[in-house]
Amino acid sequence: MSDNRPIGIFDSGIGGLTVARAIKQLLPEEQLIYFGDTAHFPYGDKEKKSIQNYSKRISKFLIQQNCKAIVIACNTASAASASMLRKELGEQIPLIDVISPVVQFIKENFKTKKIGVIATKGTTHSRVYPKLIHQADDSIEVHTSATPLLAPMIEEGFFNNQISRSIIASYLAKNNLRGIDALVLGCTHYPIIAGEIEEYYQSLKQKTAIINSAQVVAEHIQTELTRRKLLSDHLTSDHQFYISDWTNSFEKSSEIFFGRAIKLQKKGLWK
Repeated sequence: MSDNRPIGIFDSGIGGLTVARAIKQLLPEEQLIYFGDTAHFPYGDKEKKSIQNYSKRISKFLIQQNCKAIVIACNTASAASASMLRKELGEQIPLIDVISPVVQFIKENFKTKKIGVIATKGTTHSRVYPKLIHQADDSIEVHTSATPLLAPMIEEGFFNNQISRSIIASYLAKNNLRGIDALVLGCTHYPIIAGEIEEYYQSLKQKTAIINSAQVVAEHIQTELTRRKLLSDHLTSDHQFYISDWTNSFEKSSEIFFGRAIKLQKKGLWK
């Protein structure tokens, strides 16, 4: 028994393509429909109610595309909207956020350890990571730090250069992130700069595990679809990519994020 309907994925911009890429690599038989809400990027500085409204409308669109599951490929939207969307959707469709799988991964692998989390202002101010990690295991020490320049920097293609290395080093050198055993990349943009983050810790000769949420979430989706008997047995159609507004950076950087060139379609949901 198989289910060849697509998986719907959305983010405020290009960052969720790191999740889409991880899903594609792990589950090559699955068709993906991606929506990047570039008209409202970044979500990190938006009000919770606004983010919920965006998430609700995008989810409705993905359901209209006959998606069998929806992935909130954005930490800020996951923190603000996941509970609300689950209540609205009920058992109609599986909803997967990018925070819960990471919390479970930390619980299973980092008991009594010191964990750092870098994220947007919205995710950091929500305190969702410390709250959920402490609920899962209160022996784990959690330190969060807002890194608001990283997502726009990556969105505009500024990575793997001296500018990005300086900004990354400035953020990671903060006192509350010193001596951590692992660092959670609490924004789906950040896997793009994972190599630069690893280089920073290597320069300090410090062993710090980098938790790539995109890979953790992809593995969770595989488990969830298997459990629900929703896995596809073959790719029925090519992946589809929608954005709410045209941006040069999205077009230029999408191949880096997804691993190959993609054809973008503009879809205005707020007319």
